[in-house]
Amino acid sequence: MRITEIYASIQGETQYAGLPCTLVRTTGCDLRCTYCDSAFAFHGGTEMTLPEIVTAVSELGAPLVLLTGGEPMLQREIGRLAELLLQAGYRVMIETSGAHAVASLPQGVVRIIDVKTPASGESARMRWDVLDGLRAQDAVKFVVRDEADYRWAADLIRSRGLAGRTEVLLSPVHGVLDPQQLVGWMLRDRLAARLNLQLHKYVWSPDTRGV
Repeated sequence: MRITEIYASIQGETQYAGLPCTLVRTTGCDLRCTYCDSAFAFHGGTEMTLPEIVTAVSELGAPLVLLTGGEPMLQREIGRLAELLLQAGYRVMIETSGAHAVASLPQGVVRIIDVKTPASGESARMRWDVLDGLRAQDAVKFVVRDEADYRWAADLIRSRGLAGRTEVLLSPVHGVLDPQQLVGWMLRDRLAARLNLQLHKYVWSPDTRGV
């Protein structure tokens, strides 16, 4: 499996934000979102065996592991890696674009589906059936650039009945959309969703790697 980086930090987003976490960032992505903040993971990386990855995770010590990218679902052995980490006693999460099926993942993996809003330029790539299988422990995330994105996301949240059956997260594009503006829209519309800030970009500089 090709890996860009493995490091310990806090979980910067989702319902687990702020918890100590080891991030396993795979290499390669087939989307090119306009707001992507991890384009460095599109190419390069290092080939690692699954035991090497598990050993690197164990040396860092955090009980929570996030599989991210790039796009981790492009890695043929991602399901097996998740299974090995679960067997080793870790709580395992994956953040994926929603452009790929997640049926190959073990049931114990928390799925974070990043729904591509219109401003991403990649909303046409979404596999909408991926949302049908989301559970209470999973989450759906919308990265919002402007009010048009917000209204699109709000309509989708309501039409698909996402609130109440899975965690719903709204993330302002960092440095572009003021979080206060997004909160104002959420309160105005009484939208059943959670504001999802990227905590690591407030703790460290937004461009800092390995955090």
